[in-house]
Amino acid sequence: MSTVQQPDPSDRPARLTVGVVGAGRVGPALAASLQLAGHRPVAVSGVSDASRRRAEAMLPDVPLVPPAEVLQRADLVLLTVPDDALPGLVTGLAETGAVRPGQLLVHTSGRYGAKVLDPALRAGALPLALHPAMTFTGTPVDVQRLAGCSFGVTAPEELRLAAEALVIEMGGEPEWIFEENRPLYHAALALGANHLVTLVAQAMELLRTAGVEAPDRMLGPLLGAALDNALRSGDAALTGPVARGDAGTVAAHVTELRRHAPQAVDGYLAMARATADRALAHGLLKPELAEDLLGVLAHSADGADGGNGTTGTDGTEGNPR
Repeated sequence: MSTVQQPDPSDRPARLTVGVVGAGRVGPALAASLQLAGHRPVAVSGVSDASRRRAEAMLPDVPLVPPAEVLQRADLVLLTVPDDALPGLVTGLAETGAVRPGQLLVHTSGRYGAKVLDPALRAGALPLALHPAMTFTGTPVDVQRLAGCSFGVTAPEELRLAAEALVIEMGGEPEWIFEENRPLYHAALALGANHLVTLVAQAMELLRTAGVEAPDRMLGPLLGAALDNALRSGDAALTGPVARGDAGTVAAHVTELRRHAPQAVDGYLAMARATADRALAHGLLKPELAEDLLGVLAHSADGADGGNGTTGTDGTEGNPR
């Protein structure tokens, strides 16, 4: 066993004082994670009562101060505000002289790269874009979830190593994203994560309407397996009536959705068309079956229930696989 004493995190060189502007769900979690790595949170700003309570819970004893004072106190400042508020915040901080030369200024927006920090760069700040690809709850569990979480990293080339080192200190995995690719990168994450929540919530509502007492218990294993298969195999993991070309089943689905959940029809049709296109392109959907299926989807999109002769008048059909 090694007898070499490991240094305490607080004794490491280049430990930074950390400030947070915007105590939403993300900022306090990242600051708490940096604290575990030996950095020292010294100031946080928040506007709403909820953000103030969150900051007090996750960063106890760290004073709540105005944004300009956060920048005065901290070597590393996390700008964790909504995307649309970020450009105005950066401009305002730079114009009021709050930004200090040599200060690390980090934003966590997925949409923007480092260029949104140009006003601060001109004031001498060091701009970094570090976006955690994770959903946050605003509770201490978020710090644990950062372990192994990928971060979309964008920064000037000379700051790339520093940016990646901060991500690693938070337990994350840095993934370099070029400035021009940030909107596409963020769109991909929103499509996968945000829309997934909507799909799952709609599926749970429909199962309750169908009489299922525990839709979460029913969906959990199914969706977990589907996600695992999709991540492992991509389009080869496609299953279900659309991928099989079961036009009658899809028509029955549309009939029942129009009857019980008309607000879900447009989303169902859009995803069914996208699934059909991918299944057809990857040879999973036979062309001779695709024609009937796409006809049902087109007919349903026009506001009528589709059908191909296999669906009964009550919207059911003989093989509801």
